[in-house]
Amino acid sequence: MAEAARRNLKSTEEIAHGIRCSVFKHAMQNNGGYLSQACSAAEQLAWLYNEELHLGPPTLPMIPKPFGGVPSAGNPDYHTGAGYNGPATPEFDRLFIAPAHYALVAYAALIEVGRMAPEGLEMFNKDGSSVEMIGAEHSPGMEVHNGTLGIGLSTAAGLAWGRKRRGEPGRTWVYMSDGEVQEGQTWEAIAAAAHHGIDNLYAIMDVNRQQCDGAMSSVMQVGDIAEKIEAFGGKAVWIDGHKLDQMREAVKTPHRGKPLIILANSSPYRGMPSLLLRFPRLHYVRFKSNEERARMNVEIAKSLGVSPVDLGEGH
Repeated sequence: MAEAARRNLKSTEEIAHGIRCSVFKHAMQNNGGYLSQACSAAEQLAWLYNEELHLGPPTLPMIPKPFGGVPSAGNPDYHTGAGYNGPATPEFDRLFIAPAHYALVAYAALIEVGRMAPEGLEMFNKDGSSVEMIGAEHSPGMEVHNGTLGIGLSTAAGLAWGRKRRGEPGRTWVYMSDGEVQEGQTWEAIAAAAHHGIDNLYAIMDVNRQQCDGAMSSVMQVGDIAEKIEAFGGKAVWIDGHKLDQMREAVKTPHRGKPLIILANSSPYRGMPSLLLRFPRLHYVRFKSNEERARMNVEIAKSLGVSPVDLGEGH
């Protein structure tokens, strides 16, 4: 059980709803955002942070510091954003957010579980801010830069192997997107993890079948993901990516000597059905006119069961 869950008065369902509402409001006020990722990922990130991950209290300020420069001998105060997930000590889990374009949704999750202040989103994509639009190693909740899609699982596998060799009880988790199965490095990571028996490596993959160029199927067919994972030596479990009970059961799946990858079948319209009008270009929704923004504001707010938010000034 996550440390956050023990002190958070919100249910995981409420946190998932809050993630969608926060991303929706941000998109309306900034004339666009990663709405479909919030639709598909909210329950998964809410479950990780509020229930499954064993994390210590944050070690960084609730309001993120400005970007402090890259690591160097002349920059001794440099730090990653992993401190929002707590200390990197042996007893705690570690989390890698592999798809850096999910950053806005990940920040919203941190806010909902009380690991970052809401003011953090006001710094999103601003000059000099560490709250990057595409999450970097200094961004809240991030430990390494995973902007090159496909490297997150490899990075985590290496860390998990080291932790296992040292006898550390903490697990290493990866949050992935299905676009990463189009990258060869993902499959190499699974094969290597299986070869070395890295079974303290866990992943949950948001299978929403969308990527920056449109629907996954129009870019590259990937076939049966679970069958491929198991052929490379991993253990795969399909679930409904919006059903918390299925996540809770999937993580119990025996996987001795193998990495466990939970395939979360999800909808990029969950809670915001009007996004269907934008299919198949859902990666980043930028409104085409003030009229469209106003209409979608009313439609999405109604779908989420909230009052239409203040639109603010588009830019």
